[in-house]
Amino acid sequence: MGLTLTEKILKDHIVDGEFVKGSEIGLRIDQTLTQDATGTMAYLEFLAIGIPRVKTERSVAYIDHNTLQSGFENADDHRFIGSVAKKHGIYFSRPGNGICHQVHLERFGAPGKTLIGSDSHTPTGGGIGMIAIGAGGLDVAVAMGGGAYYITYPKIVKVNLTGKLGPWSAAKDVILEVLKRLTVKGGVGKVIEYCGEGVKTLSVPERATITNMGAELGATTSIFPSDEITLEFLKAQGRADVWKELSADSDAVYDEELNIDLSAIEPAAACPHSPDNIKSISEIGSMKIDQVCIGSCTNSSYQDMMKVAHILKGKTVHPDVSLSIAPGSKQVLGMLAENGALYDMIDAGARILESACGPCIGMGQSPNSGGISLRTFNRNFEGRSGTKDGQVYLVSPETAAASAIAGVLTDPRTLGDEPCIPTPEQFKINDNMVEPPASEAEMDSVEILRGPNIKPYPDTAPLSDAIECPCSLKVGDNITTDHIMPAGAKILPLRSNIPKISEHCFAVCDETFPERAKALGSSIIVGGANYGQGSSREHAALAPLYLGVKIVLVKSFARIHRSNLINAGILPFTFAKEADYDKISQGDVLSCDNLIEAIKQGKNITITNKTTGEAIECVCELSSRAKDIILAGGLLDYTREQLK
Repeated sequence: MGLTLTEKILKDHIVDGEFVKGSEIGLRIDQTLTQDATGTMAYLEFLAIGIPRVKTERSVAYIDHNTLQSGFENADDHRFIGSVAKKHGIYFSRPGNGICHQVHLERFGAPGKTLIGSDSHTPTGGGIGMIAIGAGGLDVAVAMGGGAYYITYPKIVKVNLTGKLGPWSAAKDVILEVLKRLTVKGGVGKVIEYCGEGVKTLSVPERATITNMGAELGATTSIFPSDEITLEFLKAQGRADVWKELSADSDAVYDEELNIDLSAIEPAAACPHSPDNIKSISEIGSMKIDQVCIGSCTNSSYQDMMKVAHILKGKTVHPDVSLSIAPGSKQVLGMLAENGALYDMIDAGARILESACGPCIGMGQSPNSGGISLRTFNRNFEGRSGTKDGQVYLVSPETAAASAIAGVLTDPRTLGDEPCIPTPEQFKINDNMVEPPASEAEMDSVEILRGPNIKPYPDTAPLSDAIECPCSLKVGDNITTDHIMPAGAKILPLRSNIPKISEHCFAVCDETFPERAKALGSSIIVGGANYGQGSSREHAALAPLYLGVKIVLVKSFARIHRSNLINAGILPFTFAKEADYDKISQGDVLSCDNLIEAIKQGKNITITNKTTGEAIECVCELSSRAKDIILAGGLLDYTREQLK
């Protein structure tokens, strides 16, 4: 029996565990990436581990999230990250060089390699045939130190692509179709592997758009084969030497299959407030819009930008619409400036932003009250834009640009002939904004530069045998990490200051939660299904840890957040019977004991609701390694013990 592409790469990198579906496996990690919203904490954790120099083939620190310097905090964080990178063997992508996933695809990613990044959209690297996985910052810190990265051996879903996209239909519309069919929970515990004759019709940037938004499925990662299209892209980047041909065996066996005829795909949008709330543009109709934002790690490539410039050329943005455009990298921005496309955008009335995440992470460009915003981004969670009642629709760059001119949601198929934007024979290459690390001989002389906003990792302690405390918060289904730990221009600068950022924990759901949780000293959070979907931000675990949360009890977890809770030493419980969710109210006092033995033995745990007298059976499924992490008080404590 043949192997899938996923299995080939996993098998080549497994260093611990059995190659059996559903079991935990440890992977050797070739590359890591961080960004500045998660990087400061990741590097504080790396320093706490105490390893002098990274042991990966390539680790890169990007500055792309917290680039709005309205106070000293972000600038201090950037300086700190740069100094750690220089001292400890990490390449440093300076502010202005671009968005981590776009730049990594261009300059560092390689087929067949493993990559983990402290950003949930790291699977963008699957567009060139990498196993690229989003992870918490502490997992990345451990991998930089040479430790394995652990995942549950995933189910593998074959998405068979046939046909070819019609005029003005885009890769964004393909992944929206996958989301429509599978939903935001449909990829949990799975890798999405794209196969079929239709793969050959998609460029690397188009493939990367699709793998990028695989994160919205909850998937472990997504991946395309590495073929002659991949080689064409890498040649144009001057990196043909890293190419290798990779594909699934013809007799590979998959756990699930999904068939998509690319020729049947039509322009679509993810409607508020979920990436799987999909309708076709024709179905929504000519809806008046207020704002259009083009860019993000999903749709900011050279080809995306050139199509936008073609649509805007010689036209004027509708007077009722604000249009902003953020090219994804210095390379893209430089090429647009050189060939005149940037002028076409500016001439049409577009507001050109720096090559950074910007509006996608809530860093500026919030829409007006109740405003309708079309965005080429990957998430449209409620309040993520910075405007609580903003109505965000996720669309392709083609739909976005056409709509910006018309002032209403517009099907780009009304524009006439679609331009052909091939992969350039040679991208403009200048890596002068990537700082290499100091040599091993020089590293001891490099000083780590810390600002006053940078605070230590929260205190942890080994697991207590008994826990009794109130339920400090009860929430429903599909709670995202944006609910738990919001982003935006006011909060992101606090990422290196857990005590301060914890004051905003769950503010979207209940502004009184942080003060209440801190006053209680210890507490339990209760939630619904798919708890913790969205970003990889470990702050959604670290802030509750600081506020004294001991247990999170839910119907089901999203993968990365569950891992982050374990890494923080917070018990991730699920209801044995989902109906028992109704047996707990906020404020109820909950109690459980004999925890250490139950965790060691893998037994179910009974929580007693002391307020009502109800007994609630809970499940805490942990691998043997995860048990040791929980018992130690978290991954940082566990790693220190292992090093001893």
